[in-house]
Amino acid sequence: MIRRLYLLVEGQTEETFVRELLTPHYARIGLYITPIIVSTSPGHKGGVVSYGKIKPQISRLCKQDDHASVSTMFDLYALPGNFPGKATDTYLSQGTGEQKAIFLEAQLALDINEINFIPNLMVHEFEALLFAKPEAFRDWTNSQKLVDSLRAIAMAHETPEHINDSPQTAPSKRIAKLMPEYEKTFHGPLIAAEIGLDSLRQACPHFNNWLLRLERLAA
Repeated sequence: MIRRLYLLVEGQTEETFVRELLTPHYARIGLYITPIIVSTSPGHKGGVVSYGKIKPQISRLCKQDDHASVSTMFDLYALPGNFPGKATDTYLSQGTGEQKAIFLEAQLALDINEINFIPNLMVHEFEALLFAKPEAFRDWTNSQKLVDSLRAIAMAHETPEHINDSPQTAPSKRIAKLMPEYEKTFHGPLIAAEIGLDSLRQACPHFNNWLLRLERLAA
């Protein structure tokens, strides 16, 4: 039996990552993943700027094919204030990024209210995955100092998913500060591919738990 998953992603970086790493991997176990970039306005795609623009897209995907599942790949970092649960005291009192993501995912699931929907948020953003193996940056820079600096950041946190102290120190901001030539849509998926899915999963438990849920679709 063919299992289909429509994956609504935040932007081109995530779309490439899914197409290059997740789609071929899961096709081998019978789960066929189609990444779809969110639309923000007519003719424009990418970015979760308003939940009011995102909800209809999720709901439409869930209803258009009730034999398929639908999931999301949105960054916890910089989610809009009108995202389900974000403005509540309960969210603000949560501890770690993973705890906040789990809370917001549950609120999103309640708001969408579709049996074939699997909510997912990246903690705190896609670039956190790249800290799973800073050595993978070596092919894109001649600076050992850059690799050492990225490694020091990774080692200072329990997991890559713990990296996000402020808008100035989120994973992507840290990388861009150390590597000004970093291009999210180009370098991000390539470095993630160099790290490999197994290493990404081992280093990032929330990301891994989401993939485990997807794998159960193919069981």
